[in-house]
Amino acid sequence: MSRLKILLAEDDRGLGMIVKAFLDAQGYPTTLCQNGEEAWNSLRDVQYDLCITDVMMPVMDGFTLLKQIKAMLPTMPVIVLTARKEQDDVLEGFALGADDYITKPFSMDELLARVKVWERWLTYTPGKTESCEFRIGSFTFNVPHLTLTDAKGGQIKLTSKEMELLYMLCERMGETLERRQVLQTIWEEENRTNARSMDVYITKLRKYFKDDPDVDIVNVHGVGFKLVVK
Repeated sequence: MSRLKILLAEDDRGLGMIVKAFLDAQGYPTTLCQNGEEAWNSLRDVQYDLCITDVMMPVMDGFTLLKQIKAMLPTMPVIVLTARKEQDDVLEGFALGADDYITKPFSMDELLARVKVWERWLTYTPGKTESCEFRIGSFTFNVPHLTLTDAKGGQIKLTSKEMELLYMLCERMGETLERRQVLQTIWEEENRTNARSMDVYITKLRKYFKDDPDVDIVNVHGVGFKLVVK
């Protein structure tokens, strides 16, 4: 399967090299640039699928880079990395067209989960980045933020595998999702251990929806699962 080609703009060379090495090892070819201008020049010469950019950088900051990217390539997802936690910074990023953000310090697992979200999103719905939420009965599933929010505002933080599994179910809501496809896509190998692990995750997702009688994840005997919303 073709993997996303990633442009990474990060002026902290140590962090940038760690992130690049990690993403490369996960099968995502990543180009590291140390300021926004360098990233912009690279973007004009090479076709990338996803940009991850820091905010505070010399020469050209991340918000300026984001603005220029969205002017030239409005459908390319951009994840903003920021050490600043003020809400205004997050709102400014979204106002300029950011598709997602991660606050430093962050774990590599969180970064990988976000990258996989956009990989799935671009694979299933090419070029569509304006929305990445699903309504599931009384719940709202925000894919990039890995959250499931109920009608009262209560929020469940999903693990990356829970998110991936629920995302696949939502993409085929009302249709049967085959076990084999889930194992090959998320666990990347069909075996008894992974099959048991998948069943555990299905059980966990069912528990999250237990208070909404209109939502159910149904077993399709010998085939797979179906997300049903009445």
